[in-house]
Order: sequence, then C-alpha cells, then structure tokens
Amino acid sequence: MDNQYILCFDTCLDKMYVVLQKNDEILSSEIIENHDSKYHSAFLISTIEKTLNKHGIKPENLSLIGINTGPGSFTGIRACTTTARVMAQQLNIKAAGVSSLEILSNAYKKFKNTEKQILTALDARKNMAYLYYDNEIKGAVPLDKVKEIINEGAFDILTDDKLVPILGGVSYQSLNLPLGETLAELVIKKAENADCDWHKLKPLYIQPPPMG
Repeated sequence: MDNQYILCFDTCLDKMYVVLQKNDEILSSEIIENHDSKYHSAFLISTIEKTLNKHGIKPENLSLIGINTGPGSFTGIRACTTTARVMAQQLNIKAAGVSSLEILSNAYKKFKNTEKQILTALDARKNMAYLYYDNEIKGAVPLDKVKEIINEGAFDILTDDKLVPILGGVSYQSLNLPLGETLAELVIKKAENADCDWHKLKPLYIQPPPMG
C-alpha cells in the first residue's frame, strides 16, 4: 500500500495545533499558543511548512487535509477553512472538516477512558453555550436550558474556563487532551465514508460572525 500522508490543523480554539500523520502513525504534532498581540493563526502557514520540511514531505505528497471547522474564534475559523480549501484546491486532494465540539468530546472520552456519555458545552456569549451530546450538535443553547439538560441526564461534563463555575464539570483548557490525534482519527473516518471535496468544506458558524 502506498504511504498516505494526512495533514490536520486547528486554529479555532485557544491553542493552534498542526498534525502530520503517515498511514496510522503520527509523525509530528506541533502546538502553538498566542504570541503577544498576534493571534496564533498568524503562524499557521509557517508551522505547516516547518512540519512538512522536518519530515521531508512535499505538499504534493499529501492525500488528505483535515481541520476543525468551528465553533470557536471567528478569526481562527476563517483562517483554518481558507487555508485548507486553498491547499486542497492547489494539490487536488480531499479536505474534511470536523466540529470543535466533536473533537473535544471524543478527545475527552479517550482521555478519561470512559464509555459514559460526554456533554460538551463551550461559551457562546450572551448567556448561551454551544452544546454537543448524543453525537449531535444541539446549537447555541441558553445556559439555563443547559443546566436543565445536565440535571436530567447522566453526563461527564466538559466545558471551558468561563463556563466551569456555571455548569460544573471540567474545562478542556485545564487538560492536556489529545486534540491533534483525535482530529486526525475523525478526519480519516469521515474521508472513508463521505465525499470530501474541498468545495464542500465550509466554516461552521452556529451564530453569525460579528459585524465589522
């Protein structure tokens, strides 16, 4: 079997990560945090170049690109999606996207080694949370409703620093979750079962981006 090289990256959350995988083996996983006034997505292209060069991989060797499509930082979502679409178009390869909610939920389940259902809630501002459970994005849900859902079910709660005091559970920002590895796994699985034409890769804006 020919070697399959998969490049995955995420600029939607508070840390950027770039993962290079060869078949089933993770070759590289780079994490970049914000630098002073520059948002981490400003370092995406240079980190991709460094990762490929480190392993002697040319862009044309890639067979699949995978990204986090959101929700998250609107700047990060745009950077992630645009970069993936441009690269996939130029290289004539597949591109697949997975939501940050699905990535976090699956990474946390792997981290805890549990079969218990994970409820993932991320701050959506305006007293709302982006909600994910039952393997489904529920949208932007008022926090009072999220509390009701939590009280009615048997969940492990994963959220962020802002919502932990309100919803309980644990913040993904306090954990060293295998986000890059999980994104790669989900992207490969999606590519096996879906038409991953780069034209269809779009940002996931559960709420509209801010104006201006």
